[in-house]
Amino acid sequence: MDKSTFSNWDTEADVVVVGSGVAGLAAAVEAKNAGASVVVLEKRSSCGGNSIMSDGGVALAGTDFQKQYGILDSWELMYEDMLRAGLNMNDASLAKIVAQQSNSVLEWLTEYLAVKFRDKPIIFGGHSVPRIHLLHNFSGTAIVKPLLSKVKELGIDIKTNICLTKFGKDVREIEVYDKKENQARAVYANTGVVLATGGFGGDVAFRILHDARLTSTVGNTNRLDTTAEGMLEAIKIGASSVHLEYIQLSSWSSPDEKRDKIATEFFYTVFPYGIVVHPLTGKRFFNELADRKIRADSILDVGQPSIGIADLEGMNISGHSMDRYLSRNIVKRFEYLEELAAAYSLPYQTLKETIDRYNKYVENKKDESWQKPIPLEAKPLHAPYYAMRLWPKVHYTMGGVTINDKAQVIDNNGQPIKGLYAAGEVTGGIHGASRLGGSSLTECLVFGRIAGKNAALQKFTSIS
Repeated sequence: MDKSTFSNWDTEADVVVVGSGVAGLAAAVEAKNAGASVVVLEKRSSCGGNSIMSDGGVALAGTDFQKQYGILDSWELMYEDMLRAGLNMNDASLAKIVAQQSNSVLEWLTEYLAVKFRDKPIIFGGHSVPRIHLLHNFSGTAIVKPLLSKVKELGIDIKTNICLTKFGKDVREIEVYDKKENQARAVYANTGVVLATGGFGGDVAFRILHDARLTSTVGNTNRLDTTAEGMLEAIKIGASSVHLEYIQLSSWSSPDEKRDKIATEFFYTVFPYGIVVHPLTGKRFFNELADRKIRADSILDVGQPSIGIADLEGMNISGHSMDRYLSRNIVKRFEYLEELAAAYSLPYQTLKETIDRYNKYVENKKDESWQKPIPLEAKPLHAPYYAMRLWPKVHYTMGGVTINDKAQVIDNNGQPIKGLYAAGEVTGGIHGASRLGGSSLTECLVFGRIAGKNAALQKFTSIS
């Protein structure tokens, strides 16, 4: 076919993957294994995308890890949880694929990539059972680095500092901007393009078009250059989009910390083993293990930061000690409850009654106030206490380009755009109105692999 749209052709491969996060790298590996030549384009100077910002929890159902601890789970239950959190606005067929293939994702990670997990799955808000499998270092880098090693082993070319600027008349023709050389170049995909450019959580101008609250004054847990340009270029050539207005806020962030490293570690303790109290009343006001939307909306409705409270026993259970961070003054330690109440201007007597009541729930393993599923290993709260202010930040964008079960991008007439595939946060519909914690990496792996394989196999059909 004539490469008619652009001049200055620079790179050609069977499959061109745009983006080098988990979805893009998984797509590249599967495309190569399907027999295609592959090139990966990354706008940053290093690979990993927003995936390296992940706290390392992966939602997987019906695994051997779960069975070792007597956790009864199934893909059907995970699927139900996804739909409930998404307010049943999910594309059910896509959500089902993520849940169904979650167990095989674990096998691929551990056996093919030698990714290391901690043994015991934990529970995140909105999940019915503990199904969050923790990467050994509590970071998405535990997947990104093995993927990059596999990419190198397979001889896949990665070009960094390359920004997608537009698609040609045929979507397999791409114009890019080389930041190092300060010039435009053209890339050609013989069979297909996989768009894996991530979400738009850092794109203030674009996100306020869909939620006017999310101005530059609202914090962001993503890399600051997590922007919408890849998705927008696809939309310009006819890709349909869905759920752009659903932007997830983190319920665990702190207004006292810029990048949320400490806050992210604290949430492993405070939500399952501690409580969150209203800053004016000192009372609990939501289920700390509800889904992310419920928790974030509850805190926002108060209009000022809420207070998360945990104790040393909870940290010993979660494995996340805060003592090394105390000098940062984000999480604070209190030897007496009176000190904690005074520090956050909470009514002491009410706070004491709140903790006493919660401790009874822990002992009975039944939360009669907010129906929080009390973990079996949870212990009653007692001094010393640890506390942190909580205020939501932009975390994840549920909306993006529409795809089908083959990861093909769908146009505004409901038809696949031949040769164009997408995976990861650049897509929309899978999570509905709100994403369950730990399911982003799962989705990236499931649909990244699907997209890469199908983009490679596209060479056995004609593209008109």
